Amino acid sequence: MDREETQAILVFDARDIVGESLIWDENRKTLIWVDIIGRRIHLLDPDTLDHQSWQAPDLVTSIGLCNDGGAIVGLQKDVALWDFGETFRMIAKIEPDSPNTRLNEGVVAPDGSFWVGTMENNIGPDDLPLDISRDAGRIYRVDTTGIVEALSTDRFGITNTMVWTADDIFVTADTTKNQIFRYRWDRVQSRITDRRPFFSGFPRGLPDGSCMDAEGYVWNCRVAGGGCLVRISPDGVLDKVVELPCSWPTSCAFGGENLDTLFVTSARFTMTVGHLQANPHEGGLFAVRTGARGTPTNRFG
Repeated sequence: MDREETQAILVFDARDIVGESLIWDENRKTLIWVDIIGRRIHLLDPDTLDHQSWQAPDLVTSIGLCNDGGAIVGLQKDVALWDFGETFRMIAKIEPDSPNTRLNEGVVAPDGSFWVGTMENNIGPDDLPLDISRDAGRIYRVDTTGIVEALSTDRFGITNTMVWTADDIFVTADTTKNQIFRYRWDRVQSRITDRRPFFSGFPRGLPDGSCMDAEGYVWNCRVAGGGCLVRISPDGVLDKVVELPCSWPTSCAFGGENLDTLFVTSARFTMTVGHLQANPHEGGLFAVRTGARGTPTNRFG
């Protein structure tokens, strides 16, 4: 295992409460991500630092790109289509009979559907943290017509990380368990089966969002004080650790002209005033050259 000495830099001082769901739009040459509790969606050109943001009508938990140039967005309970304007067109509601759950991770899959995970809601009406008392989370698939299917009966504390390998292996995490799992994905039956441990027990922080590089290695953000990224081999072995200048990295994506810059969002949720005064860039967007390259972003539709 190598410890990467490459210096990560602050690209944009977003001051997100919970920055998440980072993606690269190769058509616009921009990064797009959400601030869950800030209820806003960001768009940033990392070269010029031209920045736009939009307010969402609710907690905004994830975002993906669509074939038509728009986006698909996970809100607190709803999945919506959005055209980078003021209108969010709801196409699906997830777990409508479970008022105490919310959406969390959401990513467009290789088949053009939108996969989204749930969890017991940990954000109060005052935006302060709530305790998670049970494994209430599941993973769902939303197709282009808005039909929702549960992909398995497995339960999660916090659903995080969604990446797919070329041989139809699906990798996902339960943050509360410090566990990353692998499943076999049956595209025909729209099911994930044969859950097995993939990467667990890493002592720094907990697993949050991930992306995959062109060699099939998984890059995972270590949230809750981890302050780093880990690169994991296709067979689940730790390859390297990349240090970051933030303590709660949340989501990562390869971007830039050659997909050779790894960008990372972060959070400042639950941090004390004293900590933020000493570490003012928590919640920022960072970049690091890792020597790896990514692959194009999947699109809904």
